[in-house]
Amino acid sequence: MTHSDRDAGGHRILVGTLAVTQTIGYGGLYYAFAVFLVPIAADLHTSTTVVTGSYTASVLAAALLAVPVGRRLDRHGGRALMTGGSLLGVLLLVAWSGIGQVWQLYAVQAGIGAASAASLYEAAFAVVIAWHTPRQRSAALLAVTVVAGFASTVFLPLTGWLVEQYGWRTALLVLAAVQAVTVPLHAVVIRRPPAGGHHVRPTRSGTRAALADRGFWLLAAGLTANTAAISAYTVLLIPALIAWHYPPAFAATIAGLLGVLSVTGRLLTTGLQRRYRTVTITAAVFTVQTVAALLLPWAAGTAVGAIAAVIGFGLGFGVATIAKPVILAERYDTTRYATLAGVLVVPGTLAKAVAPLAGAGLHAATGSYTTALTAIAACCALATAALAGLSRRPLRTIPA
Repeated sequence: MTHSDRDAGGHRILVGTLAVTQTIGYGGLYYAFAVFLVPIAADLHTSTTVVTGSYTASVLAAALLAVPVGRRLDRHGGRALMTGGSLLGVLLLVAWSGIGQVWQLYAVQAGIGAASAASLYEAAFAVVIAWHTPRQRSAALLAVTVVAGFASTVFLPLTGWLVEQYGWRTALLVLAAVQAVTVPLHAVVIRRPPAGGHHVRPTRSGTRAALADRGFWLLAAGLTANTAAISAYTVLLIPALIAWHYPPAFAATIAGLLGVLSVTGRLLTTGLQRRYRTVTITAAVFTVQTVAALLLPWAAGTAVGAIAAVIGFGLGFGVATIAKPVILAERYDTTRYATLAGVLVVPGTLAKAVAPLAGAGLHAATGSYTTALTAIAACCALATAALAGLSRRPLRTIPA
């Protein structure tokens, strides 16, 4: 076996491992929350708005840690960080199963935010980019996100079934056992890139030049608005469907379609990149999401209509995830990926924190999910406008 064969094999093992750990991590630490929302509110004798606020605490914690995590990734790689984050996730899922008061829920969710910052996509993407040449990166990132895109498809129905059969506390213990698989995988497989690898530490001057580009902030605005829409939609979809008289298991299954659709959207985007710019494709997808969010309250009168509206929105569910690194690479090269992506994480994570709470508040104030979905559509429209503005600005390659 030649050195190049061993190198390629190492890359495949790394990508395959991260695909598995990201699927498990997102399934247990992120998507499962929507299924637990109603039963936890009932068990703790509080409102779904209060419980949703704990999700806000989670993503706020992740936002606070985004920049420190990015710096550590640049300096030390992802092995210790991702292993520790995975282990923390296991411990917190166990702790979550034993909560009895609202403050305990908030404390656990803040910890889960820290675990997510250390072990989910941004950390995994930094590892992938460090290990691959520019020509290999798109395919490697696509492979990880395509597999992880099934997280909601697998974990939403699974968690719904576990809750129905055994209750939410036991369901969390099962998820903790599954999450434990990621700890040894991260510890064993993640390594520093091989000698002559492709990781280049970002320069401060190059980072400052990128941050001075108005196009960077258009990108930030578009991705942040879309993140807000997706975050609110993810948390509110199941309660909305239940309020429209669909059984909880059916609602969880329909919501699980988002995972399959995110994979479809990513594959479609990657295929279209051969003919169109990623910015243009992404803006078009956000337009489809705008229409689908507006139509859902009226389409949900029938199961077929509800499924069709969810499909329309879900096609864009994972596009921003794969579009962000590609657009950053197109405009600023990839040597500062972790630093610039970390900057984008902060407003995006804040949007994740605020949007579900705002959506729940709109529902509480109006007694209808239509208002919340209209706000989600408005966020998608803003994202479309920002990306369209970015597409009209010339690309700039800022030297390192």
